[in-house]
Amino acid sequence: MKFRMLAVMLAAVLLLTVLASQALTSTGPERRTITVFAAASLTDAFTEIAAAFEDAHPDAAVTLHFAGSSTLAAQLIEGAPADVFASANERQMEAVIQAGRISSPAVAFAHNRLVLAVPVNNPAHIESLRDLAAPGVLLVLAAPGVPVREYTEQLLDRLAVRPGYGSAYRAAVMANLVSEEPNVRQVVARLALGEADAGIVYRSDVTADVADQIVALPIPDSLNPTATYPIAVTADSRQPALAQAFVDFVLGAEGQAVLSRWAFISAEADGGR
Repeated sequence: MKFRMLAVMLAAVLLLTVLASQALTSTGPERRTITVFAAASLTDAFTEIAAAFEDAHPDAAVTLHFAGSSTLAAQLIEGAPADVFASANERQMEAVIQAGRISSPAVAFAHNRLVLAVPVNNPAHIESLRDLAAPGVLLVLAAPGVPVREYTEQLLDRLAVRPGYGSAYRAAVMANLVSEEPNVRQVVARLALGEADAGIVYRSDVTADVADQIVALPIPDSLNPTATYPIAVTADSRQPALAQAFVDFVLGAEGQAVLSRWAFISAEADGGR
């Protein structure tokens, strides 16, 4: 009988402990969450920025959604819930603004440049942009509408009027196109797997985890478009103050330092702020 009473008392103490713990948890600060739609090329930098932001705001959580900017813009225009949009170009941001999903001014927070990327074994022996027109080269690019593809088209437009290249060069390059990917990271993946001879990506996409699989060949500055990345809070954000705090964090010294570490050109360095 004494053993049974002792067991009942211990069970009661355990129950009271659990209930007290639950009570303390329920009265603690509610964790606020924001959803950030960000261009695929921002995957590494924004993952690090979000972690740093959460460290600085213990009651906040950041949910990241990465895809091609054109895909993200289409989702936002269709009403997908989000608090922040970070695009890899201004055209997709403008489309979202025109749809009424962005009311505050969009701000440029970073810039990027293109590189010619080839597998480390370089089976097509590509050394420069000129080699992209050689017969039989397997070229992979992002799909039309994706910002990196639009910047690539600008590059090809510049080459089409340059002596020694011309419209025939552009036609030959496009004849070598074997795949169009939904975002720039998919282009990188195809190259890393050795499924293509060359691709055009952002310099920030040749990260440490693919550095032993892909070589980035520089593109002359006189030809290389500058990619501009704008960011803004959505008009219907459920956490507008927290969303703006995240934007401010990206624009601040810590966020800009992270972007620089991931090979972006910071907005401060390029006079974008």
